[in-house]
Amino acid sequence: MACDHNCSNCKSACDKNKSLLVDTAKENNIKNIIGIVSGKGGVGKSTVTSLIAVDLAKKGYKVGILDSDITGPSIPKAFGVTEEVTGNDKLMFPPVSRGGIKVMSINLLIDDPTKPVLWRGPVIGNAIKQFYSDVFWGELDYLLIDMPPGTGDVALTVFQSIPVDGVVIVSTPQDLVKMIVGKAVNMCKQMNIKIIGLVENMSYMECPCCGEFLYPFGPSKLKEVAEFYNIKPLCNLPISTRYAELIDDGDVELIDTASTNIEEAIKTIENFN
Repeated sequence: MACDHNCSNCKSACDKNKSLLVDTAKENNIKNIIGIVSGKGGVGKSTVTSLIAVDLAKKGYKVGILDSDITGPSIPKAFGVTEEVTGNDKLMFPPVSRGGIKVMSINLLIDDPTKPVLWRGPVIGNAIKQFYSDVFWGELDYLLIDMPPGTGDVALTVFQSIPVDGVVIVSTPQDLVKMIVGKAVNMCKQMNIKIIGLVENMSYMECPCCGEFLYPFGPSKLKEVAEFYNIKPLCNLPISTRYAELIDDGDVELIDTASTNIEEAIKTIENFN
């Protein structure tokens, strides 16, 4: 495709387009930046982001979460973080969860978290850039970016503005999943973003009476879809009322991540790059 020299909507990974990347503060040293993405909403990206962050932190890594879902932020709620963001004339200082995870989200900047954020795309994009460039993240082994749903303008802004090292794609077992995963895969390919692998969320549930595994959304399609797109299948995550209660109560860090199968994804993330 011929270049029209308009980089604002360009998805090409040319040298000129690389200049769209913003710099983080000189006080920051972020070793790995991982995006958690999907081709649609409602698949549990924030849950997967939270579980990955909790498990990495339990292993001793320094972890931060950048909640880039400006219009539907849920990370502070999951971690029980209610403190307002503080700062000085140069940087914002993100609150820290009980488990030591730094959290930056629009809900920590507004007085009422139930108020809708009625911003247009460019304003949302600028806010996300500032969450990376103007926040004191300090020393981090992993910065996880909880991406907004879909493959539109905001996702494009993240990938063009922040040097993402790789992404974890989140799906569910429904029949349309192959098409939805395909949107995320093709977006990453066009943006030259490496794909770490695929997590299938809400894959099964355990019967509370007999312990049998039940599949409310049908049998798992993790391996089938991962093989179709030539990406790595990472893990199947269960539906659990206990996990949902802990997240609703702001106690996601109390979840025994070893029981969620997220360990399989963590091993790949640790060895990525």
